[in-house]
Amino acid sequence: MAASAAFSTSSPPFVPFSCKIRRPFLLLTPKFPKPVSVRASALSISVDDKSPVQTKTSNWQWKFKGNSIGIYYEKHEREKCESAKNILMIPTISDVSTVEEWRSVAKDIVQRDGEVNWRATIVDWPGLGYSDRLKMDYNTDVMEKFVVDFMNSPESPMSQSGNDDLVIIGGGHAATLAIRATQRGLLKPSAIAAVAPTWAGPLPIVFGRDSSMETRYGLLRGTLRAPGVGWMMYNMLVSNEKSIESQYKSHVYADQTNVTDAIIQSRYELTKRKGSRYVPAAFLTGLLDPVSSRDEFLQLFADLEGKLPVMVMSTKGAPKRSKAEMEALRGAKGETFASSK
Repeated sequence: MAASAAFSTSSPPFVPFSCKIRRPFLLLTPKFPKPVSVRASALSISVDDKSPVQTKTSNWQWKFKGNSIGIYYEKHEREKCESAKNILMIPTISDVSTVEEWRSVAKDIVQRDGEVNWRATIVDWPGLGYSDRLKMDYNTDVMEKFVVDFMNSPESPMSQSGNDDLVIIGGGHAATLAIRATQRGLLKPSAIAAVAPTWAGPLPIVFGRDSSMETRYGLLRGTLRAPGVGWMMYNMLVSNEKSIESQYKSHVYADQTNVTDAIIQSRYELTKRKGSRYVPAAFLTGLLDPVSSRDEFLQLFADLEGKLPVMVMSTKGAPKRSKAEMEALRGAKGETFASSK
């Protein structure tokens, strides 16, 4: 997005940020202790005469409940860079979630000259992007388990990175899930950047979570997961170009000229992959919500005060209710707040 950000500091900042929301430029200098078949590959990219960036793409097999789930990820780093600190970038959770959200940001970060060199890894969620989309009962614990395993598993792509010297950057629910896992002691990053953090899915944020609504969410979720009728409803509500274009123009990109036909087509194709509807069905109806109230949301951040630096970035064009939850973090314990003007 193109909305610029201004900063209000409520605790010692861990990063000098210069950014644009959705495609932020980050200067991170922590001072504190059609089906797609993807093969491993490497290519060099040079942008605007900056240092060449080497991009590697591959799949990691996540072992979960007897399944081996192919997880797509990318690594971006400077060529001929002997040492670098690590950034893990996690896309938002949505029907059109993809590593492409962070790709240009990752390349910008690793190309920058400074006291620290950076290596950026971007990973697609199970069930989204270019990762495998198994029919599973996706919920908050499953997604948190995935992030923890991707960070900590001995055979994972991040196994050599070391949590103690790693920055996590996440958008939307991804940010809050990373905060929750850190608060629970499952992750130990050196810093977290939470970009437009959210905690309530599209329906719960609007209609609430009382028992009658939870019953309706369950019925809708079951319908979306069902053979035949589930595909029909998913195609009507989610998997169509007009819906995706409307979503991107209303609250994803501040500059609507960035919503090109190529982007819409790319995201549309993602929604047509086999198994595409299972994670969105869970997200839409609140099963992927990291917490169940604003108080719990604020407490997650407060619990990290003094333990590691956390920066929160709000956005100008966020949906009204989600924006209110982000703004509730302004001045809260445990974070440095930045918002769009």
